[in-house]
Amino acid sequence: MSESDLETRIIDHLQQFLLELGKGFAFIGRQYRIPVGNRNHYVDLVFYHRILKCFVLIDLKKEEAGYEDVGQMNMYLGYFENEENTEGDNPPIGIVLAKEKDDLLVQYAMHNLSSQLFINKYQLYLPNKEELQQLIEKQLNNLI
Repeated sequence: MSESDLETRIIDHLQQFLLELGKGFAFIGRQYRIPVGNRNHYVDLVFYHRILKCFVLIDLKKEEAGYEDVGQMNMYLGYFENEENTEGDNPPIGIVLAKEKDDLLVQYAMHNLSSQLFINKYQLYLPNKEELQQLIEKQLNNLI
């Protein structure tokens, strides 16, 4: 599945996706254009959270999240804070959803970044009952 396919599926099921995100989200746009210098960049999905009073930017990655994805999202956050925020808005939040992530790479890529940027792994399908039980047992064993 490509990033575009994943984005289309989310848009096709926007109501369900917004409910999954939680209360207060408003959809602003997809492939939101960010002109920087002589180039255009595009954020996959842009929302506004009316309770937190901030933009929420989501970038979708079909493979593992890399350090360049952290830099790209940080640029998006800087643009939104300087160009899109209005009086009373809080700093934007950036979320990179990727098929895989390397926790150590993400930790180093985000070193000393003060922005609200989060990298996480998505799943196309929920685990079946047996897989879910194994995951729970593994987590419980890690606590002991």
